[in-house]
Amino acid sequence: MAQDDPVVSPQWLHEHLGMPDVKVLDASWYMPVENRDPWEEYQVAHIPGALFFDLDGIVDPTTDLPHMLPSEEAFAAAISELDIKNQDKVIIYDGKGFFSAPRVWWMFRVFGHTKVWVLDGGLPLWRASGFNVENVSSGDAVLKSNAANKAVERVYNGEQVAHNVTAKTYQQIDARAKGRFDGVAPEPRKGVRSGHIPGSICVPFPEMFDGAPSLLSADELRQKFQQAGISLDQPIVVTCGSGVTACILALGLYRIGRHDVPVYDGSWTEWEAQSDSDYPKITAPAC
Repeated sequence: MAQDDPVVSPQWLHEHLGMPDVKVLDASWYMPVENRDPWEEYQVAHIPGALFFDLDGIVDPTTDLPHMLPSEEAFAAAISELDIKNQDKVIIYDGKGFFSAPRVWWMFRVFGHTKVWVLDGGLPLWRASGFNVENVSSGDAVLKSNAANKAVERVYNGEQVAHNVTAKTYQQIDARAKGRFDGVAPEPRKGVRSGHIPGSICVPFPEMFDGAPSLLSADELRQKFQQAGISLDQPIVVTCGSGVTACILALGLYRIGRHDVPVYDGSWTEWEAQSDSDYPKITAPAC
């Protein structure tokens, strides 16, 4: 396990599973249009000993925006309910391989917990590697997940990004599909127009991993960003639809040494809901 690499292999986790300082979290989450229930799927099959991290529960409840970052106090309280301590090594995975787990990896790092990694390839690669899953959730696991959800409160907004549209201090990278970015494909959330924040560059999140899926090597990731026109020695902020898949870009950038990349938590869902005069939008295809 390398402290400067954001992922661990299924083999590593299998060898260390059950150690008292290794805590595993199932952070599966799916887009609303997929009609999948991550809590239900967790109970059907999860990595042995894993607890469920509810991305729609450990949030800021004072906003209508989806899964916004809770306050530091609320996050600490929720993590405490999940029996995670400062010295613990936290391994996070999701049911798709690379989708929502990087969001939770980012949340831990925002609040200063640096001993956190994403399971490379997630549950699909774990199972493809021949490792067992559990299909029974203990009463203790259910209680811990419910208690964590109840521990939560408040958070971020998009003012810093609005300032950056004019100041252009940060390069803004959008993780959504090109059609949504360009405004020619619909957003998955009802009532949200597609398009993008002016000055953004589109790097769809699937470009961060291969077909396994496993995170690309540092050299391959560096090439992806450079081909998109990103200056890797300049400030970067990442965004997406609602702050989930942007964290996949943050994960990739972390692997190539960029450990300072902020995520716009409200992302396009927050930005699109604001007045066009204060928060300009581009909905035509980018040139």
